[in-house]
Amino acid sequence: MARMESMQGRPKGQFKDTVGRKEVIVEQKEEAIAAQKQDIDTARKKSSSICTILFRCPLTDELLRKEEREGHIRNVIQGLSNTDPTSAAILKIHTYNKDREKVKFGTETIAKYLNNIISHPEEEKYYKIKLSNKVFQEKISCLEGSHEFFEAIGFEKRTIHGQDLQEDFFVLGSDAMKNLDALQGHCDALLSAEPLRVSLERQLRIFMPSIEAAHFDLTSDFFNLTAEEIKKEQRDRTERMERNAMLRTKAMREREEQREMKKYNYTVLRIKLPDGYILQGIFFARERISALFDFVREQLQDDWLPYELLAPGGHKVKDEQATLIECGLVPSALLTFRWDAAVMADVEAGGGHGSVSVIKPELLSKVEQLT
Repeated sequence: MARMESMQGRPKGQFKDTVGRKEVIVEQKEEAIAAQKQDIDTARKKSSSICTILFRCPLTDELLRKEEREGHIRNVIQGLSNTDPTSAAILKIHTYNKDREKVKFGTETIAKYLNNIISHPEEEKYYKIKLSNKVFQEKISCLEGSHEFFEAIGFEKRTIHGQDLQEDFFVLGSDAMKNLDALQGHCDALLSAEPLRVSLERQLRIFMPSIEAAHFDLTSDFFNLTAEEIKKEQRDRTERMERNAMLRTKAMREREEQREMKKYNYTVLRIKLPDGYILQGIFFARERISALFDFVREQLQDDWLPYELLAPGGHKVKDEQATLIECGLVPSALLTFRWDAAVMADVEAGGGHGSVSVIKPELLSKVEQLT
């Protein structure tokens, strides 16, 4: 009661000042936590063995961080507008609009408009497209880049006066009318185009033999989690591995796999070779095992020889159609490489012998110390 009376007797301005100071303190704490997380990631990046996520632009060949992807792609496409507006507009339609069904229906509808012109060049009615048309509005105008496409291939936006009102149309220009083959080419390009996507950089690395091979230092990019959740995940990992070794029903495994799929975006995999060297590459967590086998084979000197990969538990990784996350190889794992024993026995019996190095000689010049 005394405390309440004390608060009631306190000037309103003083109470507001107190609340304001508390809000400032909370904000400062939040900023400090964010800065600490950034400092941790920055410090990690200075380590030679730190695992970060990078993407490569197919047009500029530049390496990008996750947060740089969308802005970079937009800048690249916008720059293309100056030299090749038709290709730029097509890329906008397929890249900027994320609903693939809408893109499919929209581009097919555009193709119908163009095919009507190509198939019936004598019919002037097909040379005009009313912008207020319901089909045009619902299937085409909703797509970013669609108007730029029409303008790039020779249509002009005009306002045509009718009896009672005026309407906006796209009207095919006279120059474009004379070159229907070019119009067909634009139509084909629109229908066959794909979104412009950056690719995950494998970041191939070769390490010297090391007792630290199973130690991974991952940045927060690997997770769909907060910094605190990442710490908890690391604490729980041992428990999870023990649980995975227990007999569980298929339904239990599927439920756990669904939970896992929401946690991880990427995984870093290391492959310990017979000579002790260690290969490292970065993958999407949902990539198939076949991508891992392809990655390893590309680095082998004798790439024609069959080989096996052993998971951390010692069992062979067999199903190449399974995803990395389904095989428990996320967010990181150390696998063991070994040649197929039966094939190697035949090779040796025939007087053959293995190469001095498992991996290609040119890769040995890139060997790093794992620290």
